[in-house]
Amino acid sequence: MAQTNINIRIDEKLKQQFEYICSELGLNMSTAFNMFAKAMVRKNGIPFEVSLKTPNAETLKAIEDVNNHRNLIGPFKSAKEAIEAMLKDEK
Repeated sequence: MAQTNINIRIDEKLKQQFEYICSELGLNMSTAFNMFAKAMVRKNGIPFEVSLKTPNAETLKAIEDVNNHRNLIGPFKSAKEAIEAMLKDEK
């Protein structure tokens, strides 16, 4: 199979970190990029999830409550006490 070159731009520190991890795995950067390319072709897309983790409305409300010190329960003296409080809410 014919080989070709690809030139990419990457942050110097990121490149050093990437090279280190590749080396620890017994790979070079070229092999790692080829692995990624093959996985992408095999999956017909990016081989890992790429998303913006946007909290849902319930989670946003909980975050707002915590930030404003509302609807808080605890502190608890033990894990058992915390579990009992959670189970009490379910009843």
